[in-house]
Amino acid sequence: MACRISELVLDCRDPETLARFWCEILDFVELDREEGAIEIGPREGFGGPQPTIILSPTDEPRAGKLPLHIDVNPTDRGQEAELERLLAAGARRADIGQTGEEPWHVLLDPEGNEFCLLRRQLDPL
Repeated sequence: MACRISELVLDCRDPETLARFWCEILDFVELDREEGAIEIGPREGFGGPQPTIILSPTDEPRAGKLPLHIDVNPTDRGQEAELERLLAAGARRADIGQTGEEPWHVLLDPEGNEFCLLRRQLDPL
């Protein structure tokens, strides 16, 4: 037997803003709200092949880099076209010392959480 990742929880200051952003980026929908937290996920709902994301409100300041970040791959366009879509949706470029030769782009979501856009195009689920 093994476990499977079913949910990712991201503490944040503004769950509404991040829910809108990540729903647009991942083509997710809002699945649930409870005590200020917003759960987003695939249109099929909880329990499918993709984990849901719970955006959990917090007022605690975050110090330093997160030990975990999200990587995304384009599904219906090339990496450069997807980069333009992500930037138009509110992502920002991040400089963490890249050389420019990496096959990924480091970006920030609206609250400054790092995520990477990888090169390889994946089939949509």
